[in-house]
Amino acid sequence: MKNKTNKRKTIRKALSTILLGLLVITASFSLTTKPAFADTQWPDPGPDSIESQCAIVMEANTGTVLYEKNMHTQCYPASITKIMTTMLALENSSLDETVTFSKDAVYNTEGSGIYRNVDEHMSMKDCLYAVMLESANECAYAVAEHVAGGDYQKFIQMMNDKATSLGCQESHFNNCNGLPDTTHVTSCYDMALIAREAIKNNTFRQIISTSRYDLGATDKSEPLAMFNHHKMICANRTRQYLYKNAIGGKTGYTNAAGNTLVTYAEKDGMMLICVVMRSNSTAQWNDTRNLFEYCFNNFALYNVSQNETRFNDASLCDAEYTQGTESYAKIDTDAAIVLPRSASFADTQTEVNYDQTSKQVLGTLVYKYGDRTVGTANVVPAGNQASVYPFSNVKQSDTSSVNDLSEFSDSVTPAETSDKAGHSGFSSHTVLIIIGIVAVVVIVLGVIFVIRFRRTSRGWREAQHPKRNSVKIKDAHKRRRN
Repeated sequence: MKNKTNKRKTIRKALSTILLGLLVITASFSLTTKPAFADTQWPDPGPDSIESQCAIVMEANTGTVLYEKNMHTQCYPASITKIMTTMLALENSSLDETVTFSKDAVYNTEGSGIYRNVDEHMSMKDCLYAVMLESANECAYAVAEHVAGGDYQKFIQMMNDKATSLGCQESHFNNCNGLPDTTHVTSCYDMALIAREAIKNNTFRQIISTSRYDLGATDKSEPLAMFNHHKMICANRTRQYLYKNAIGGKTGYTNAAGNTLVTYAEKDGMMLICVVMRSNSTAQWNDTRNLFEYCFNNFALYNVSQNETRFNDASLCDAEYTQGTESYAKIDTDAAIVLPRSASFADTQTEVNYDQTSKQVLGTLVYKYGDRTVGTANVVPAGNQASVYPFSNVKQSDTSSVNDLSEFSDSVTPAETSDKAGHSGFSSHTVLIIIGIVAVVVIVLGVIFVIRFRRTSRGWREAQHPKRNSVKIKDAHKRRRN
């Protein structure tokens, strides 16, 4: 009985050792996995709070989508098309150029306008103010012809090429002013991309933020005072919808499109772009205001170089590529990300992208919060001379051989900070491989221990030699006789 008790204790001890090893392995694995963030952590104003059928709010600096409702649904854009027209004109002409109105510009357009005449002349500047403030269709047509050298269809092709270059996938433009056309479509997301690109131009921003523009007399027309149709920045028609953070935008309306509206607003360093489509005359203003308030109250912009503490400048580039003690690479000081106010910068994860590397951009840190991309930060030269330039002609498949930015290729969590920052730790893949090997070794050793214990136990010996029982009985009888 004593031997049996000892055997049970030994077996329990062996099993406990194995289970303890597995528990340690499981705990280690959980510490090295990346934390997941639930979608519910992203603020939501509620599905019934926005009347417009399609809507989006995009943060202009980062391109982060803060809110969306059917943002990829194709819609008729109406006059918000003129954002693209004005942007192309600013990129391909000078404000002092003279625009001549053709018969097509005057007679092939209808709807809103400032009633120009055939062969009338206006400066490009005056035309663009008329396009964006008074939504003048004949001016948009004349601008398109002028920019394309008289070939109107060439300008339409320029519009579609520009949309493609910006990443638009739901858009096809068939005119320059947004007049009804079944093949002239876009989406809230695509319009946000276009609006984001347009606002980078300071002249565009100046035009859309103007409430009143006094158009001088031309060779065929009298002076004209023009007022911005956007009611959130201009009180010419009503003060009901004025919004102090709005800086401009563009209105649109046709029977087929309903009301469409693009609006820019700025507060606390964030510039937001709101696009609503398939809306009505009241909802377009109320929805836009409500979305701006929701986003400004629930999101904040973070400068990456000022908040990133997981990496230092020295960890951005291997010492062998620098001369002296100063770092060769640094994070772009203008880079920013946008996060919910309930989150912290440390909650983000980081990946490295080498798709757009150049002499000015050594790599790009892509920041994610959960499954959402919330901004990027370029790693740029710090101004020091490097003896060897490690990033030239680096292919995506070869990035693992680079000793500096490849340290960021695994997503970084706060638990991994100490290893990443010092360049002395293992990557998460290496840690997982080591843990797997340890797990296998522990299990194999445990099994071997149990088998060897059983093979050397008294019960096993008796099971292997059944005749020993009869021999022991005879020996006992013999001892009693003696």
